[in-house]
Amino acid sequence: MRSSRSLFHTVAFSTLLAAASFTTSAAHAADKITIMVGGYEKQIYLPAKLAESLGYFKDEGLDVELLNEAAGVDAENQLLAGAVQGVVGFYDHCVDLQAKGKFVESIVQFSQAPGEVEMVSSKHPDIKSPADFKGKTLGVTGLGSSTNFLTLFMASKAGLKPGDVVTVPVGAGGTFIAAMQQDQIQAGMTTEPTISRMIKTGEASVLVDMRTVESTRQALGGTYPAASLYMEASWVDAHKEEAQKLANAFVKTLRYINTHSAAEIADKMPKDFYVGDKDGYIKALDDGKGMFTPDGVMPEDGPKTVLAVLSEFSKNVKGKQIDLSK
Repeated sequence: MRSSRSLFHTVAFSTLLAAASFTTSAAHAADKITIMVGGYEKQIYLPAKLAESLGYFKDEGLDVELLNEAAGVDAENQLLAGAVQGVVGFYDHCVDLQAKGKFVESIVQFSQAPGEVEMVSSKHPDIKSPADFKGKTLGVTGLGSSTNFLTLFMASKAGLKPGDVVTVPVGAGGTFIAAMQQDQIQAGMTTEPTISRMIKTGEASVLVDMRTVESTRQALGGTYPAASLYMEASWVDAHKEEAQKLANAFVKTLRYINTHSAAEIADKMPKDFYVGDKDGYIKALDDGKGMFTPDGVMPEDGPKTVLAVLSEFSKNVKGKQIDLSK
C-alpha cells in the first residue's frame, strides 16, 4: 500500500508505511540519503543500525549513510541546517518545531514508549519522587532534547516551578555515568544499556520507568510515541518514492524485531554496543523491546499525549495551535 495522509487524523505522517509492501524494489541506485541518529548505540534507536546490518536499505535500492550524534536536539539542528535528510529521534521534536513554524513529519514510528528512565544516584536516597527534584541538578542528553522535555514535564507535574531544578547536558553512556559518579548530577534521564550498567554497579536506582507502554501511561498520562524517523515535510513531498522505500526498509526491520529474540537481534549489532556485557545487553533488550511498534504506524492516541506533555511546561508550545495531522 502506498502512503496516504488520511488514515489517521492525529497521526504525524506515519501513514507512509501503514501497510507497506515488502516486495524488493528493482529501482536504480538513488542519491545518498544521510540520516543522523541521536546516539545509534542506544537501544531506543536500535532499528537504524539494525536496518543497515540486515541490508534492508540496499534491498530497497537506497544508499543510506547513518551518522551519529549524542543528543537528539543536535541531530534536529543538523536536519534544519540541511546537512542531513532525516533524523532518527523522538517524535516530540515534530510538535515542538511546528510551534516554531517548521514542518517536520514522522515517517516511521519506531516506538510507542520513550524507553527512558529517570535514575537517582545512590548518594541521594532523599530523592523519592519528582517533587524532590527541587534544588537538584538533573542530567539530560542535551538542552532542548527529549530527555530535557520529559524531565521538565515531570518537575512541572510535581508542582515545581521554573528555576526549581537545573538540567545540564551530560550525554549518555560513559559521560552520563561519570557525571553521576562525580555528583555533578543527582538524578538524570537515560536509556539502555546505560540503565543496566548503573543498576548492576549499584550506583543508581530507577525512580520513573518509561520503558514499557503501561509504565509510560502511568508516568505521562497516555501512550507516548517516541523514537521515529522524521524528515522535513518539504523533502518528503519532493521525494515520495525515496520516502516510501525508507518506510519499507524500517517496517521490515520492526517486523524483524517483533519476530526474533533479543539474542538474535543482538547478534546483528556492532559488538561495541554491548559495552563489554553482551548478556546484560540482551537482557535489557528482551525486557524493553515491547516498546517498538510491530508495523511502524503511529499509535492513534499518541500525538495528543505528546502535545499535552509539551504544553505542560513549554512556553514555546503552550497555547499554540498545533495541527497534529501535519
